[in-house]
Amino acid sequence: MADAPHFWHFVNMRVLPRIVDGIGLLRGIEANIKNEHGEIDYFGSYLKELDIVLAGFHEPVFAPSTKEAHTKALINCIESGHVDVITHPGNPKYPIDIHKVAQAAAKHNVALEINNSSFLTSRNGSLPNCTDIARAVKNAGGLLVMGSDSHVAFSLGDFEKSLEVISTVDFPIERLLNRSPAALLNFLASRGHTTLEEYNVLID
Repeated sequence: MADAPHFWHFVNMRVLPRIVDGIGLLRGIEANIKNEHGEIDYFGSYLKELDIVLAGFHEPVFAPSTKEAHTKALINCIESGHVDVITHPGNPKYPIDIHKVAQAAAKHNVALEINNSSFLTSRNGSLPNCTDIARAVKNAGGLLVMGSDSHVAFSLGDFEKSLEVISTVDFPIERLLNRSPAALLNFLASRGHTTLEEYNVLID
């Protein structure tokens, strides 16, 4: 997108420390889903150098279309094997077949995000969709992850509204990736990431 980090920004992540002051910093990207084929704008061997790959719809790249097109794009993205987490799938500008997406995500070991910012400053009207997503993922046996999507340090890690959503549907804590560093790292390892050994010091 315009004014986004240059491609080299992500390539240069290889020089960043993985632990800073006892905090683990995952080398990752929130990529854009570009089309109905589920293609993203990061590719090839470069993906293997990242610790985590997230992707979602963003209007400058994939303009809102139809429920069928959005659903097809998400399922193709999930099935591609390139993406670990689908970001803010509850965005009301991108209606989806929630049950089909939740089932595909569960089948392919991809987590869906409950995005706290969607209830505060972005994507107004997301709450009903996110509640339905949390319930559908629960029923499908899939995984959720919470994201603060803060865009500023002051609200980093604020999951208050996301916690309310998962509580509403009684989502099982053992399938929430944010429950511990070990849970997230084990998930990423199960997804084939081989870049995680340095984070082992964070696991109790």
